[in-house]
Amino acid sequence: MDIFKTGGFYYTLTMLKKYFWIFFISMVPLIELRGAIPVSQAMQLPVIPSFIVCIIANMLPVPFIYLFARKVLEWGQDKKIIGKIFSFCLVRGRAAGEKMQAKAGRGIFIALLLFVGIPLPGTGAWTGTLAASLLELKFRDTVIAVTLGVLLAGLIMMAGSLGLFTALFAALGK
Repeated sequence: MDIFKTGGFYYTLTMLKKYFWIFFISMVPLIELRGAIPVSQAMQLPVIPSFIVCIIANMLPVPFIYLFARKVLEWGQDKKIIGKIFSFCLVRGRAAGEKMQAKAGRGIFIALLLFVGIPLPGTGAWTGTLAASLLELKFRDTVIAVTLGVLLAGLIMMAGSLGLFTALFAALGK
């Protein structure tokens, strides 16, 4: 068994395990790639491959959220055990979507992109896609805006994880 630990096989399995971790972290609501990218850098994974894995994993649920989340929430809002939670999600999702649409007007595409792209708590691909679904925005426009937003959030998080913001602020402070 020592053969596997000394050669490339053990290394490959270790790397695959790390990539699976960041893949699944990127798919978790509220954490998404905003949490997975710093984890990838803490695991000392290569920047570009980990960035790509996080983007793909974060975008994977988006079509399903758009197509099914509203229907599931509407179905469950009058159920005994889950009704309050589902109703809460519907009300909050609609309110967030309407607030975004009121502020953005015809610039809803850019608003959605920025909503998803600025890495603040509760503003990721899951929330943005749900809001777009509740507002009945076009599927194609939603996927493109969310994809661009996820790319923007990924770039911001990667820059922060690599210490670029710290270096910039240190240089400006001198």
